[in-house]
Amino acid sequence: MSVQALGQTRTPAAGGTQPRQATATQTTTTPPAAPANTAYSGTPSVRPIPESDMMYRRTVWRVIDLREKQNRPMYSVNHEVTKIILDAVKRGELTVYKDDSLNKTMTPEEYRKVLVKPGEEMEETEEDRQARLEAEKQLAQINAARRRQGGAVEAAPVATAAMGPIEYSPRDIKKLELKEDVIFDKKRSRMYYDIHAITLKVPNAVTGFDDVIGAFAYKDLVKVFRNHPKEAIWYNPQNNANHLNLADAFDLRMFGNYIKKVSNPNDDDLKTIHGGSEQAILAAQRALEEMIEFEYSLWSY
Repeated sequence: MSVQALGQTRTPAAGGTQPRQATATQTTTTPPAAPANTAYSGTPSVRPIPESDMMYRRTVWRVIDLREKQNRPMYSVNHEVTKIILDAVKRGELTVYKDDSLNKTMTPEEYRKVLVKPGEEMEETEEDRQARLEAEKQLAQINAARRRQGGAVEAAPVATAAMGPIEYSPRDIKKLELKEDVIFDKKRSRMYYDIHAITLKVPNAVTGFDDVIGAFAYKDLVKVFRNHPKEAIWYNPQNNANHLNLADAFDLRMFGNYIKKVSNPNDDDLKTIHGGSEQAILAAQRALEEMIEFEYSLWSY
């Protein structure tokens, strides 16, 4: 049995206006205006568990490889979970964070930079920069007026090859990294998986490593999934009349995954601790089995 299959659990979690044509060089994906380096306010958990009810807690980082067969339902054409997230950022519905600690937000400039494919960077002239800023200012004024009138907000202009560098598409982003707390609730006598953040990662053909596109608070993502039920679907290949919402799919653990890291004093991932990819795979399997065994050992008959 593969590590991905072992990592797949079924325990519920605790948790039309057309775009305007641009007249100058600019990129389209701008995260919502938020003060730089702002930490997430409150808890990112959908259903937080009081600390007084926690008998056991470990923080676990899991990787969801969207190329895996069991993960295709959340990566169906035009309904990719990555597309739902990127589109929500464009609309200003999501705040982008630098990492899954959710302590620092990305500036619009930083977000535009990480979206550009390696080797596709283009130097922006002062004239282009001024034109871009003016276009963004006009769009912001139009959207502000429409919000006051209760109208639809206009999307940012669609980028083309002539307008600027080539950005990653939703199909380019192959991995999600999920940060969660595995908690045994002594009041309800069961284990819960409390998701905190999801990070988008894309393979970098130049470095050979995965680049971080951005991290998102899980609570914010659930709100986006619920607000866009027709787009945010977990595709049911057996019954097209019964697709799941992505929020429900995460709750029901309808995804394959493998463990990348378990909380430890040095904050090292399993590959660093065990000195290699093969050893890390075996360690991930052992970590999963240990958590399952721990839950079972709490019961006596």
